Amino acid sequence: MNGWKPVIFLEEAEIGYDLITIDFSKKEQKSDWFLKINPNGRIPAIVDRTNSDFSVFESAAILWYLAEKYGKFLPHDKNEKSETLQWLMFQMSGIGPMMGQAMYFQRIAEPKGHRDDFAIERYTAESRPLLEVLNTRIEQRPATMKALTIPEAFTAFFGEGDIEKMQSVNVKKF
Repeated sequence: MNGWKPVIFLEEAEIGYDLITIDFSKKEQKSDWFLKINPNGRIPAIVDRTNSDFSVFESAAILWYLAEKYGKFLPHDKNEKSETLQWLMFQMSGIGPMMGQAMYFQRIAEPKGHRDDFAIERYTAESRPLLEVLNTRIEQRPATMKALTIPEAFTAFFGEGDIEKMQSVNVKKF
């Protein structure tokens, strides 16, 4: 899921890039060459070949870096920029972890025979108020406004099935 965020940014900004896939079954993300890019051995990570092979890892850091580098999706006005970064951090510190855990326990662990009702209920319950905040924000903004604040490909990250269960959330506006 996080691995797609930089790709979506680059596609939306119409910026060319080379995509290198990582074979997790071979633990390529833990190989020496990749650990030089991201010492945590996780995706996403980028190497900016136009900036002395400068490496950036963690999806929010990558989005912020790309937004500043290319002057896309990040306002120049200091208050608007702060607001945009606040929503980026909201996604990274709230929605991402909670929805990620909800997705993991429902779509990865459970099909492998590791059903954990407590974890499923907890992360689904934690996700609901975050999505309600996001829903309110979406309703307050004109549909034509675009920024890093709201991932328009939200359903691509988490799928529609689980979100549909949260009927009060209007993610279809994405």
